[in-house]
Amino acid sequence: MLPKSLRCGTAGWSYPHWNGLVYPKAKPRGFHALEHLAQYFNMVEINTSFYQSLKPEVTRLWIRKVEANPSFQFTAKLHRRFTHDRVLDPAEVSTFKEGILPLLKAKKLGCVLMQFPWSFRYTPENREFFIRLRRTFHEFPLVAEMRHSSWMYEEALGTFIDYRVGFCNIDQPGYTRAMPPTAYLTSWIGYVRLHGRNPLNSLGGFDEAASRGKQHDYLYTPEELAEWKTRIDHIAKHAAHTFVVTNNDASAKSFVNALELQEMLGADRHQAPGDLIHKYPQALAHFRSEPYHQESLWRAA
Repeated sequence: MLPKSLRCGTAGWSYPHWNGLVYPKAKPRGFHALEHLAQYFNMVEINTSFYQSLKPEVTRLWIRKVEANPSFQFTAKLHRRFTHDRVLDPAEVSTFKEGILPLLKAKKLGCVLMQFPWSFRYTPENREFFIRLRRTFHEFPLVAEMRHSSWMYEEALGTFIDYRVGFCNIDQPGYTRAMPPTAYLTSWIGYVRLHGRNPLNSLGGFDEAASRGKQHDYLYTPEELAEWKTRIDHIAKHAAHTFVVTNNDASAKSFVNALELQEMLGADRHQAPGDLIHKYPQALAHFRSEPYHQESLWRAA
């Protein structure tokens, strides 16, 4: 069985290109994409919070939509205004906090992910800003994703540990001074994100929005996932909570790889959307199709 402290899922769930693969083309009455996703995974990373602050009434709705899966948790990306623009306007900070507080109060928030660009290298100035962010969002458990390898320096990792910020271990295409695959644990939260390895693009210093289709169009092989299983096992052995997120959403490949990883890590449910099995028969050869229904597959757990 999948350990209770280990959760696998995808980065985001609201993708039109998942219709007919993950979600049915003809959606039944009352269908909600998040409720459907919660039948297969016990977590999801909220990616829309990177672009706009969430509304409390929306996050409360999301909590209701995953009630059938008691172990389900969310993680949420910090708004890019704070990590990329480095603007800590009190009103904007307050609005962001209000949007995710319902998740925290309901004990459905695993952590908040601070995703920094490749240009955010380890320097005294950036270290101080990192600490300032930590203090600004002190109410929340925080994890940081660094894409520049300078954050592997001993003193940089020490900053993570000193301020109890989790280290996000990432898989990404190779480029100059890119963060390589790691298995670091700097707080009680372990975090892994798999971005895909499409060689036509990278996450370093490029326009991610313009090249998203290429960047996220990659299907991990079982051998590549097995390498990450070893790292995840090491992290999960010592972490209180571990989150594993696939971010290669093109053609629902993140959903496929998250199902495969979940199985590798011990999950005993081997269901997958029927259309997705038809699209990826080799990768999902060990999975069986389950028709959509309101009763969650997790309720019997």
